[in-house]
Amino acid sequence: MTRKADEPLVLGIETSCDETGVGIVRGHTLLADAVASSVDEHARFGGVVPEVASRAHLEAMVPTIQRALKEAGVAASDLDGIAVTAGPGLAGALLVGVSAAKAYAYALGKPLYGVNHLASHICVDQLEHGALPEPTMALLVSGGHSSLLLAPDITSDVRPLGSTIDDAAGEAFDKIARVLNLGFPGGPVIDRYAREGDPDAIRFPRGLTGPRDPVYDFSFSGLKTAVARWIEAKRAAGENVPVADVAASFQEAVVDVLTRKAVRACKDHGVEHLMIGGGVAANTRLRAMAERRCEDAGITLRVPRPKLCTDNGAMVAALGAEMVARGRAASSWDLSADSSLPVTDPHVPGHDHDHDHAHGHGHDHDHFHELSKDNLYS
Repeated sequence: MTRKADEPLVLGIETSCDETGVGIVRGHTLLADAVASSVDEHARFGGVVPEVASRAHLEAMVPTIQRALKEAGVAASDLDGIAVTAGPGLAGALLVGVSAAKAYAYALGKPLYGVNHLASHICVDQLEHGALPEPTMALLVSGGHSSLLLAPDITSDVRPLGSTIDDAAGEAFDKIARVLNLGFPGGPVIDRYAREGDPDAIRFPRGLTGPRDPVYDFSFSGLKTAVARWIEAKRAAGENVPVADVAASFQEAVVDVLTRKAVRACKDHGVEHLMIGGGVAANTRLRAMAERRCEDAGITLRVPRPKLCTDNGAMVAALGAEMVARGRAASSWDLSADSSLPVTDPHVPGHDHDHDHAHGHGHDHDHFHELSKDNLYS
């Protein structure tokens, strides 16, 4: 079977937080999505511990790559490229993925693509619903970020319209779950309790929705504080806290703001498609409200299945495959992890003199070994 030129076979590595994800994609087709999670190791701390995450990535990396290759039924030598999350994320965790990607790419003689975590969350939708419309409006919501992004070209042109100015949506879910003694992570458990509660039981504040507030930015710290104080007041008065109603009302406040601003951004910019990604996109109420509001506004909603919304290697492979298909420049061997990589950089290209080597036209071993260890493994 002859493979189309625009269907490159790419392996993607994702280690920005507590998931070791390895995905293999051919064009827009997902062949393997292997994930090793260290979430249970962080649960007793009530949040992700960077050092624990980094160590877990080290231990899981090689077995997870081997599992992905076996699941896809391909040999490492068949790959057309190796993609890896270069940022943003936890610095130590990113370093593990970048170092592994360099090692595999160099040993196999394959081009290396350092890509952006946020752009990858957008691109993963191609594995579910086909090629992304251009432009696409994306609402990304997770434990680390809440962003509204306009993407005319996912490989080279991603424009931030708004972002969280304090707590990300997922972070707020975790903190309220902690106050309610529901455990960690907070997203799934809040969602579960909320289904039994009344979303109109308590009118919690909607951050940054006033006439003089930033149109596309998000703020959830005030909401988080209001919910925590409401719970504390109930407990101080010796009253039972209606957990389901609190969960539902809190969730409603978050989802209301997210969907309202996303639909407004689509209307303001004349974009007919809204893509929602990130871990919080697995939230059932967010999906339902977004579907209703998009339908009312004549906007087509694209949301990947929940497994592709959380951090995974498939999303990195998807963006890597798009980079190869569009002939984007590969990364240099001195690619470094960047914990604050801006979303305006969908990928990290290399220097001109390195591109031929990265594209498999012969490795410059002397240049590679001249690189300092600080650059090579950072």
